[in-house]
Amino acid sequence: MQNGIKSIDNASSPVGSSERTVFKVLAAISFSHFLNDMIQSLLLAIYPMIKGNFHLTFAQIGLITLTYQLTASLLQPMVGFYTDRYPKPYSLAIGMGCTLAGLLILATAPNYGTLLVAAAVVGTGSSVFHPESSRVARLASGGRHGLAQSIFQVGGNAGGALGPLLAAWIIIPRGQKSVAWFSLAALLAISVLWKVGGWYKRIRADSSRRPGPHASLHPTLPRRTVVLSLLVLLVLIFSKFFYLSSLSSYFIFYLMHRFHLSVQSAQVHLFAFLFAVAIGTVMGGPIGDRIGRKRVIWFSILGAAPFALVMPYANLAWTRVLAFIIGLILASAFSAILVFAQELIPGKVGTVSGLFFGLAFGMAGIGAAILGKIADHEGIEFVYHICSYLPLLGILTAFLPDIGRKKEPAD
Repeated sequence: MQNGIKSIDNASSPVGSSERTVFKVLAAISFSHFLNDMIQSLLLAIYPMIKGNFHLTFAQIGLITLTYQLTASLLQPMVGFYTDRYPKPYSLAIGMGCTLAGLLILATAPNYGTLLVAAAVVGTGSSVFHPESSRVARLASGGRHGLAQSIFQVGGNAGGALGPLLAAWIIIPRGQKSVAWFSLAALLAISVLWKVGGWYKRIRADSSRRPGPHASLHPTLPRRTVVLSLLVLLVLIFSKFFYLSSLSSYFIFYLMHRFHLSVQSAQVHLFAFLFAVAIGTVMGGPIGDRIGRKRVIWFSILGAAPFALVMPYANLAWTRVLAFIIGLILASAFSAILVFAQELIPGKVGTVSGLFFGLAFGMAGIGAAILGKIADHEGIEFVYHICSYLPLLGILTAFLPDIGRKKEPAD
């Protein structure tokens, strides 16, 4: 690992689309995303344990998710806007330090109020990490922006998928305090991100010595078209992450209630769903680079609708299959949506990334809180009936402009 970290120092630094993709930097930022989201997913995965330990309702569980997600969502656009004007290469490591602090608070939390503090601190770390790491991915893309975003995001999705398994194997049998062992993963991520920060700093220094034009890859669109397109993308983000929130936050409870599975067995099913999300994320970006991002968005949001509509009526075997398919299809959208938005507003990578990552976290948090309240009053199965209609909002993709597919850079 140390050799891999040191190799970042010698990685070449593509600034324009004509230069090559820096896969060493993309691997480093993806690995850090893996560790970051693995840590964060532990919070969701141990919900059954803390619900029992602290005698919480579904609404209180939803409030934990809301606290974490809102902290991240409210701060991310501000962080992105600030770093567009004043880049901070080493803020990545600082953000991971916040995640480390939140993890230690979670491990030692004596009451519900402290759990909320832990969730807020972890959310703060996420708000710093995502906008700048997305910018680093774009800098290292060599023009393959969809591919770079997919590589970056799949690390997070893979980490999020692994979290429930690690919770089932390590935390559930040993109790809340065993969460502290995962601070080692945060320390490793800080080390990697410090090296990435050094690479980023050198890129900025080289760019300032070799100023050049920063032309958009696509013709400038009318302001009205840009605003309408952003609104459509934000609605699609709502449909995607509100629905995903029903699965990531409550799928374990749904499986335990409807099919009488154990906590560990339900967590394995959650892992399978999150693993499908990771695969879909990897596919979405490079496919969008080749066939156009609008087509990927069409398929990803609207294409999940038939499977989502059927799942509340399926038996356990088909629920496994349908959840996997839904995760695979729905996850392919985010890379395409994010890069599409970055191309609508060129030169504002941090602001756009912060806005869309922040909205993603916010929608997931609001969704968790609202769906938790609904689950308390109407039952957990009712949640999946009403959420199954959300992917139908994918029809709004028709209002997006056709941004032409750019040519692939030469190898």
